Amino acid sequence: MSVEKSRPRPRRTSLESEEERAWVGFYRRVGRDPAIASEVLAQLESDPEMKRSHLALYLCCKESLRQHKARLARNKRIGQFVRWLCIGLFIRPLHSLQKMWRQGSDLAVECLPEVAKEPAVTQGRRLARETEFMTARTVFDQQTPSPAPEASPASTETQASARAKISRTAA
Repeated sequence: MSVEKSRPRPRRTSLESEEERAWVGFYRRVGRDPAIASEVLAQLESDPEMKRSHLALYLCCKESLRQHKARLARNKRIGQFVRWLCIGLFIRPLHSLQKMWRQGSDLAVECLPEVAKEPAVTQGRRLARETEFMTARTVFDQQTPSPAPEASPASTETQASARAKISRTAA
């Protein structure tokens, strides 16, 4: 029976093992974070020896940055589509309505129903029927001088018909 001796492996120092863990961490994080990917890529491109020894990490960084760029372009296209859709659904109809409102405001006013009675006319008629107002009116009419004889006959007839209306209203 021969005893085989195991080859002695070179022992790593704690610094080398930490360095190895950091590189493994970079492999994991460059796929998720484009900022780290760009920093690692810049570091690897500055040192050709390091780039050769960590070629997979270099390629992962390149792929991560390419995916990030594609993601930004996709988001930009989606944003443009949403903007276009909102303009088509909300902004253009509002502008059309405003334009129609400006052009068709006269038509809209004409389409409104007419006011049945003016409130001031109704109030005036109601006041004319009150006795207090009638007495004040007759006193006022008596104080005014009578029209000159050269007045036209039409104006005398108008005054007579007005007095007749007043007397009918008072009764």
